[in-house]
Amino acid sequence: MSQIPDNPTIIIAGAGSIGCYVGGRLLQAGRKVKFLGRERIKSELEANGLLLTHFEDEEVLLPASNIEMSTDPAILAEADIILVAVKSGATEMIAADIARHASAHAVIVSLQNGITNASKLSEGAAPRPVAAGMVPYNVAHIGEGRFHQGTSGTILIEAGISGLLNALNTPHLDIAESDDMPAVMWGKLLINLNNAINALSGIPLKEQIENSAWRRLFADQIAEGLGVLKAAGIKPRPATPVPPGLLPLLLRLPTPIFRIIAARMVSIDPLARSSMWEDLQKGRMTEIDELQGALVRLAETVNIDTPICRRITDLIRAAEAAGDGSPKLDVERIRGGG
Repeated sequence: MSQIPDNPTIIIAGAGSIGCYVGGRLLQAGRKVKFLGRERIKSELEANGLLLTHFEDEEVLLPASNIEMSTDPAILAEADIILVAVKSGATEMIAADIARHASAHAVIVSLQNGITNASKLSEGAAPRPVAAGMVPYNVAHIGEGRFHQGTSGTILIEAGISGLLNALNTPHLDIAESDDMPAVMWGKLLINLNNAINALSGIPLKEQIENSAWRRLFADQIAEGLGVLKAAGIKPRPATPVPPGLLPLLLRLPTPIFRIIAARMVSIDPLARSSMWEDLQKGRMTEIDELQGALVRLAETVNIDTPICRRITDLIRAAEAAGDGSPKLDVERIRGGG
């Protein structure tokens, strides 16, 4: 059984938007943190340091001299805790790197979107313990070392590993434990269905969510997902203060009423956009297969059609292939008209 030491070395495996932000907050709190990532991020942090900004808090600049980052997975040998923040498509690769280099006692935490990443890490990096995690908020990589948290929320991690919560929870990084992470992950996936809508629209999240036509599209997609989960016998836990079954009703409310209720649930930076939008803008493959794709695959097992999820999946794949960033579609085009 793994025992987390009093001052553990935490390796961020995947120094992207979430990885740099979470790792930076841990570093800010005095934790021993090292980063594993690509050369372009390493060069950016060496030139600029790591700037953490928040939609309602003061910015923090961590100087380059305080940041230890490597492009060599051999750094994983130093880890007591490994926070995995790579895109879903790279999960098997990072699991193999962990299996090759990390101590058998290292604790792994998946901070990735989607349902299957924790199980893939368990399979590929056994016998190391793996905890699923859920990051509820949006982080954007602005450039020049800046990573910006644009929405609110508390990170959840799977309960059961002694000392893990203590090692990660800090004043600027709220983390709590959950005893039913599969249900939490499905609840988060329902919210993450908006990532693709936002990426296709090309408009900021706040502008999109305050528009009734865009909200109805989001609501219809969540309703489609809820139907699939019900048929599969899955009860999602809420990723917001509103139970998943009530989300379509909330989103379909008139905008003035919606604004009042939503303001009590979540805060959104006026400039925040989804990570999938950022992927399209930077010419990267998205996580559509782990979001809408997961629902489409589950729907096939219970013989339910998912026309909205299938349509949005096709549009994202077309945008990936085009390589021109967000296609900036309107609601009618996304629904299949016009």
